[in-house]
Amino acid sequence: MEKVYAPHDIERRIYEQWESQGWFQPRGHGAPYCIMIPPPNVTGTLHMGHAFQHTLMDALTRYHRMRGDEALWQPGTDHAGIATQMVVERQLEAQGRKRSEMSREAFVERVWQWKGQSGGTIASQMRRLGDSVDWSRDRFTMDAGLSQAVAEVFVRLHEEGLIYRGKRLVNWDPVLLTALSDLEVESTEEDGHLWHLRYPLEDGSGHIVVATTRPETMLGDTAVAVNPDDERYKQLIGKRLLLPLAERSIPVIADAYVDASFGSGCVKITPAHDFNDYEIGQRHGLEQINILTPRAALNDTVPARFRGLDRFEARKRVVAELEAAGQLEKIEKHRLMVPRGDRSGAVLEPFLTDQWYVRIAPLAAPAIAAVESGRTRFVPENWSKTYFEWMRNIKDWCVSRQLWWGHRIPAWYDEAGNVYVARSESEARSKHSLAADVPLHQDTDVLDTWFSSALWPFSTLGWPERTPALAKFYPTTVLVTGFDIIFFWVARMMMMGMKFMGDVPFREVYITGLIRDEHGEKMSKSKGNVIDPLDIVDGIDIESLVAKRTSGLMQPQMKSRIEKATRKEYPEGIAPHGTDALRFTFAALASPSRDIRFDLARVAGYRNFCNKLWNAARFVTLSVGDESSAEERVELSTADRWIRSRFARTLEAVERALAEYRFDYAAAALYEFTWYEFCDWYLELTKPLLQSDSSSPAARAGARRTLLEILEALQRALHPVMPFITEEIWRRVAPLAGRAGPTVMLAPYPRSADFPVDEESEHEVRWLQSFILGVRQIRGEMNINPSRRIPLLYRNASAHDTGLIQRHHAWLERLAGIAPPRELAAGEPQPPAATALVGELTLLVPMAGLIDAAAEAERLDKLLARARADLEKIRSRLANESFVRNAPAAVVAAERQRLAHLEQAAARLASQLARVQELPGPATA
Repeated sequence: MEKVYAPHDIERRIYEQWESQGWFQPRGHGAPYCIMIPPPNVTGTLHMGHAFQHTLMDALTRYHRMRGDEALWQPGTDHAGIATQMVVERQLEAQGRKRSEMSREAFVERVWQWKGQSGGTIASQMRRLGDSVDWSRDRFTMDAGLSQAVAEVFVRLHEEGLIYRGKRLVNWDPVLLTALSDLEVESTEEDGHLWHLRYPLEDGSGHIVVATTRPETMLGDTAVAVNPDDERYKQLIGKRLLLPLAERSIPVIADAYVDASFGSGCVKITPAHDFNDYEIGQRHGLEQINILTPRAALNDTVPARFRGLDRFEARKRVVAELEAAGQLEKIEKHRLMVPRGDRSGAVLEPFLTDQWYVRIAPLAAPAIAAVESGRTRFVPENWSKTYFEWMRNIKDWCVSRQLWWGHRIPAWYDEAGNVYVARSESEARSKHSLAADVPLHQDTDVLDTWFSSALWPFSTLGWPERTPALAKFYPTTVLVTGFDIIFFWVARMMMMGMKFMGDVPFREVYITGLIRDEHGEKMSKSKGNVIDPLDIVDGIDIESLVAKRTSGLMQPQMKSRIEKATRKEYPEGIAPHGTDALRFTFAALASPSRDIRFDLARVAGYRNFCNKLWNAARFVTLSVGDESSAEERVELSTADRWIRSRFARTLEAVERALAEYRFDYAAAALYEFTWYEFCDWYLELTKPLLQSDSSSPAARAGARRTLLEILEALQRALHPVMPFITEEIWRRVAPLAGRAGPTVMLAPYPRSADFPVDEESEHEVRWLQSFILGVRQIRGEMNINPSRRIPLLYRNASAHDTGLIQRHHAWLERLAGIAPPRELAAGEPQPPAATALVGELTLLVPMAGLIDAAAEAERLDKLLARARADLEKIRSRLANESFVRNAPAAVVAAERQRLAHLEQAAARLASQLARVQELPGPATA
């Protein structure tokens, strides 16, 4: 094996071999196991959240493939309607072109070109991350087959009355010129104003005051509402008001929706521009007056002087005229929720327009029941509450979008405006007996991206055809996704799966946390804390990293801030870590937490873990040579039986953890076994056997066999999380261990039953470890040179202790660095010594002659003084009420933790100093 582990030399080579051999495809006759990839949007590249979830999905797929299940990880990408159209429009604008100057066909062709480029980037990233998806089944939401499924679902739902077209209020994006679903709206609290307006009574007997945050919409008012129980206005119900500026007559109506305690208790009603007003208008039969154009300018329904004004300019003009007319009572500062489009950032308008809707309640009921009955289980379970809360308050889903990129609505119109829903134009003609010469044009709108995504679990398997893959892999096994798309995607897949397959789309939904930076901040371009996962894998120099983080930022101050922060955090850039180190980091972080803090230092730690594993494998292959498979008689030592037993317990822990989706527990179990038990202890325990001429051939054979068998099986155990390094090591070790096969990914996952638990050996090695660690602690505390062999006395030894010392003296002397231990004779005075306990057994290391007592006392005294000075500073800081009250809670908690650690360290140093000061006379080191 090469001396140094170099991931960049092996990862691409190994992945190409895996893929070219078709090893990612389902195989065997085991139980079907299927994961559907949440299809990444073709708008860009995979981010840290993708890499995190892909690691978990790949680990599950590889694990079940190795357990003999017929495992399919279904890949694919999403056409991402609005997002993709925005990207391509920006590209055109950079070239001085506009979409409006192109034909629809030419623009869509341009998007397909972009899809080819971006989709290729995503596939390349997935390969670099080690994703073992079945590339032969790669899908795209606008593939012919998936498009057929979309049309089929739309037509069937329409035939059952579950899709309808209606004029209703929608969330309208005046920049993208499309309707948005409620889930695509981001409402944030912002500073605004509350304008109090006077509406005069038509009979001249006075006025009433209404308050509004959008005074320009008054031009579309068709009533003022009061609460029917509000004594102040009962006498006004049924009277009429003169709408200022528009000079229209509008009624005063009574509606229980009005909160009499808010404002004046009078509410202006604009049915065409407010969702609540729309409902009130429906109840009272009010006229709906739309005053806006699709671009949010005022239209021809308003007085001529306001026509063509942008809504915000119109607001200023309306307020100015009301003030001039004495009809503005007052203006108050006001915090209000402002709805913005999640893609454009534009302030949205409730807008009255014709749209297509899914009647959702009949679809939601079976999907709710499926989770209630346990047919689909959320992990962690608390996320089912989020699912139920939304599903039980669900509204009809607006599925039409005024875009060019996406699935065209399968509906055709004749010149009279009649609509014909069908799978194709020819079907529309035959279904409705329309002659060939009757002109038809297809609806220009496209479907919401999430409509096709909702069909993903069955459309990718061939539906509406009843394919063998559909029969085998549906329902799928588990969906791995984030909590942020439970509404967008999970719930809609549940509804469509129950409707068109008669069963849930997945048995379990594993909800992951969201990856944040090490400070708990969301990763975003504007914060400058985004990390490309492949920059961690391959490394990136500081200039390239700065350029990547600041590209596309328009504000010079923001660019400067991000550049400065990046140079401070990564002065040399990011070093290469390899894919396996990144994947193991993700697995170790995968707890049930809602937010997951990603720290690059942990990846560096797991890169060291990869090095440790590589060096261990190199030691084993060098130590065993080629004679490992030739031994006939083997004798297993205590250490051999111990490591086999510990490996069995590790495998039990991993199996239990993965069954519960506790990847963090599985990673911890594998890490601790590999680093501490196999590398730090077992390899050291085997060295005396392999290197001593006094050990028997059978004992050496037992050590060699155990080394190889555990190392080989360990590669199989680690493989789902660390696929590349384990493949490289396994190919070298497997033949020596007597295991055949072309790749570790098709080898069986190790079972705990193959490695017998041995309580006796575990007890003996625990005793050995306590003995050796006790001596090592004394050596460290007394600052004794690690290479110096030291004397050791012991007392209070039981017969069991004595037997273990005699039986394992070679291990004790070598690993603890001691002379042959001697029991303190009865009545023999105990010399000044450092002590350690192993149960009742007391270990004594005489200090005389081992250290320069005066020099050691001086060293310890300085360390103690420094520790006490630090303690004083922290105690003073924590005694400062202002610091405790104003500093972030995490900072205060860290200071208190540091105080506790320093108190323990100071006590330990004081104890060591007292022991050294008891030593007689000068000593020599």
